[in-house]
Amino acid sequence: MVLTSTLLSQFAVGAVALYTLITAAERAIDAFLSLARYYQVPDVLIGMTVIAIGTSLPEITAHLIASIGILSGALDYQVTSAVVIGGNMGSSTLQQTLLFGLFIVGFGQLQLSQSIIRDSYLPMLLAFALTFVVAVDGSISRFDGIVLLVAYGAYTYYHYRHRRRDYAVPETASVNVRRDALIGGVALLLVVLAATLLLAVAEVVVDTLALGGSIVGVITLGVAAALPELSTVMDAIRRRAPDIALGTLIGSNIVNPLIGLGLGGTISTYFVPFPVIAWDLPFKLAVGVGLYAYIRYGSNRTLSRREGGYLMILYFVFVVTRLLLFPGQ
Repeated sequence: MVLTSTLLSQFAVGAVALYTLITAAERAIDAFLSLARYYQVPDVLIGMTVIAIGTSLPEITAHLIASIGILSGALDYQVTSAVVIGGNMGSSTLQQTLLFGLFIVGFGQLQLSQSIIRDSYLPMLLAFALTFVVAVDGSISRFDGIVLLVAYGAYTYYHYRHRRRDYAVPETASVNVRRDALIGGVALLLVVLAATLLLAVAEVVVDTLALGGSIVGVITLGVAAALPELSTVMDAIRRRAPDIALGTLIGSNIVNPLIGLGLGGTISTYFVPFPVIAWDLPFKLAVGVGLYAYIRYGSNRTLSRREGGYLMILYFVFVVTRLLLFPGQ
């Protein structure tokens, strides 16, 4: 009875922390978008920074707090590494399959431009491959983390030089700079506090239920952290504006591994759970390469609701297979 009560209280605290994490991240993004508009930051830079990194703010913050906790000894090295890496993989896979599929189904039919494939989709596949290479030995060292961060820097430079300049950011300029700056700062503080609380709860739940930290990350932090991208997808469907959603979904799949794992590995190093090496990353690569081959050779760069439905199904294949093959890991 005491154990059940403890777990229920931990789940309640975790739910509040998750809600605060996502809500505060969205408020921070909105505030910083308004400020960027006010200071007339070019759309291409807004898309590459505020939008791409902002929608990955929950994952990035979780990695930073986890690494600081590991470094200080406040959080368990293996459990915390597994939770945040599992959350990273879960979030990016959900975006790559379920949200991308939902977007295609809602939009009806989508034709990917050659520039999107060349400038965004192929770099995403390279990010997956690089992440697998640095993680395959079961750890992410500080050198590995620096490699990931340098790769993101190279991508950002290339993206800035080659990205189309007609990228439209649907956000109005700030009418009260001080207010928006305050809102953004407070929201960021709440994100940090919520991530700290969430990781502490996850460690207790993992220890109590003898679950694997990575599967806890996949089904909790992974799902919750993808909610900002979900709102972007729904807004893009409503506006009939595919570029924002595509840029966000593909961009987040580059930001998550390169910045999230890069920062975490550089600060504290990470233990990489076996399911991430044996299933998560190979699955992401296989889906990504398979879709690229289909777009390149089988569909004239056009995706219909049928392909969108297949992508949505693949997400559930990912989660169910992971649970079946790696229970408790």
